[in-house]
Amino acid sequence: MQDYQTQQATVLEILDAHRTMPGSLLPILHGIQDTLGYIPPAAVADIASSLNLSQAEVHGVISFYHYFRDTPPGKHTVRICRAESCQSMNSTALENHAKQVLGIDYHETTADQAFSLEPVYCLGNCACSPSITIDDQVFGRVTPDKFDSLIAKFKGA
Repeated sequence: MQDYQTQQATVLEILDAHRTMPGSLLPILHGIQDTLGYIPPAAVADIASSLNLSQAEVHGVISFYHYFRDTPPGKHTVRICRAESCQSMNSTALENHAKQVLGIDYHETTADQAFSLEPVYCLGNCACSPSITIDDQVFGRVTPDKFDSLIAKFKGA
């Protein structure tokens, strides 16, 4: 993992590319997270200074949107759908199973850095509820057993 001094050049490039556009905070945050995988807490001061915002304002936006993370993600990101269709097909039990198997809660990463767990509020796969994604792959009709098989498959990848 890189230290912030190494990452700062990337953050400053993204700031330079977006700071003059209207409503630039969200594109900047997306750019940083898309490039680094997360928004380093040390970047908040650079972002705030560049946009003439307080650090509290920047942190407030980062913490408001579930998409943004301030810790490095695991090698694989597991997202469990929490929308109504999936809930009606018992995704709550799947959530509990996933948290137990991985030993983490939402917005956390396993100790071995293999998996991060995130909620998502619709994957557009309602006919196959409950649904999850692992990285960019969508899986439907996920049971606890299917979840365990998928985790074993991705753990080896």
